[in-house]
Amino acid sequence: MEYLEQIKAKFRGMELYELLIMAALGLAVLLFGYRIKKIAFFIIWFLIGYNLMMFLMPMINGAVPQIAGEQLYQILLPIAGGLLLALLGFSIEKICVAGICFFLVMLITVQYFGTDIPTLAVGAIIGVVAAAAATAMIKPAIIIATALAGGYALTIAILNIFPVLDWNILYFPMIGAFAVLGAIFQFATTKHVD
Repeated sequence: MEYLEQIKAKFRGMELYELLIMAALGLAVLLFGYRIKKIAFFIIWFLIGYNLMMFLMPMINGAVPQIAGEQLYQILLPIAGGLLLALLGFSIEKICVAGICFFLVMLITVQYFGTDIPTLAVGAIIGVVAAAAATAMIKPAIIIATALAGGYALTIAILNIFPVLDWNILYFPMIGAFAVLGAIFQFATTKHVD
């Protein structure tokens, strides 16, 4: 379970307040993603941008030593990356849904299957198919995508807040359980909402 160790390492440096914010945002997206879809898109894209910048920070720090030495940059750059993607996600609904599905597939591909070119190509093809299917069935796609994204964020936050919990045992079951519960809750509470 080497990929779980990599995920743990990426989020290990987060402060408690960051984890609590991530948990709160994840819970909001998990349970109310469709009802607050514009806000949910903003939150999801913010989390994607923030996490992407967290993954890129070691490279940026190595390339620009001035950034590595400044704590302010270490805090502001991930927030800026999150805000840039969040503004995109807030503006265009169908592209957002397609993008969320594509990025979730690519995130799963990179984290669990590696970054080889053939693997990325297969992941991209599956991501494009998932994105196309999502735009064809927009409401269920929004609910499922927000439930998965919220479940992922909530799982990461909980496992980091409570380090005694075993990642190897709980990571996938927690994401799956949260996503299923969130999707059921959203489908039940948005039957008459368009």
